[in-house]
Amino acid sequence: MSVSLAASAAPSPLDPTLTRALGAAVAQVNDVVLGKAAQVKLAFACFLAGGHLLIEDMPGVGKTTLAHALAATLGLSFARIQFTADLLPSDITGVGIYERGDGAFKFHPGPLFAQLVLADEINRATPKAQSALLEAMAEHQVTTDGMTHALPEPFFVVATQNPLDLAGTFALPDSQLDRFMLRIGLDYPDREAERALLTASDRRELIAQLAPRLDATQAAALRDAVARTLASAALIDYVQTLLAASRNHAEIRVGLSPRAGLALLQAARAYALLEGRGYCLPEDVQAVFVAIAAHRLIPAAASGATRDELARRLLTQVPVR
Repeated sequence: MSVSLAASAAPSPLDPTLTRALGAAVAQVNDVVLGKAAQVKLAFACFLAGGHLLIEDMPGVGKTTLAHALAATLGLSFARIQFTADLLPSDITGVGIYERGDGAFKFHPGPLFAQLVLADEINRATPKAQSALLEAMAEHQVTTDGMTHALPEPFFVVATQNPLDLAGTFALPDSQLDRFMLRIGLDYPDREAERALLTASDRRELIAQLAPRLDATQAAALRDAVARTLASAALIDYVQTLLAASRNHAEIRVGLSPRAGLALLQAARAYALLEGRGYCLPEDVQAVFVAIAAHRLIPAAASGATRDELARRLLTQVPVR
């Protein structure tokens, strides 16, 4: 189905060189993370939309591999933070150390000062350590000892977390979950992809051989193009109807906020760009909706449905007009 678009003939806001570079970047990550084209596309949409990505799944299905492949392909500086129960906020943000020669404290940046930060197994750290990411993710800066330090641009957090039924995990608070634009899962590969994994080279060797397919200038141009991707009044009506439905649903206690609506529209624009279009369709909203909405919905006590199930129900219950 399609919402009527006055600008439906709008051309792609990308020049052909940038289009080819983006296509090559997506293809390269798909060569490493096999059989997960939909999730890879969502990961790229998240980056292009200027958001942060949460990957939630069982250990060993390729969460960390996807983050490494994205960093190498996008040409971004990379840092990995292994979240553990004894991790301190200063281990993430950095710390001021007294320099005897200067007679003053000097700030030593932590691993957050990279363009792509992998927060690995984020739910194994305590809430205090998790919250150290909040300011960085929201404001692209950190404050220590009363001093504010800007983070590099682009700044993209990819966090992984294991299901909460595993031992030694701490649930992310809703305020932290809301800072992630998209949440995806990878799940087990299909038989064909798994066979290719079993017979191919080690993923670490493949990642070490990856060359950047985009540079900082191209990444900035892509993000600017997302902002220029058209969304008609009819499409925005559709987005608003989805938001309102989430707030008035009998099985949902807390629905989608205006921030979630902004994230949904921005991610849909990025998805349209990945499809080679300069305008959004309802299919773009639907493609990103579950990844945008599910982790933000809070089910009612009597619902019995998961967050993902509720997000999918909203899509089926809200018609496209």
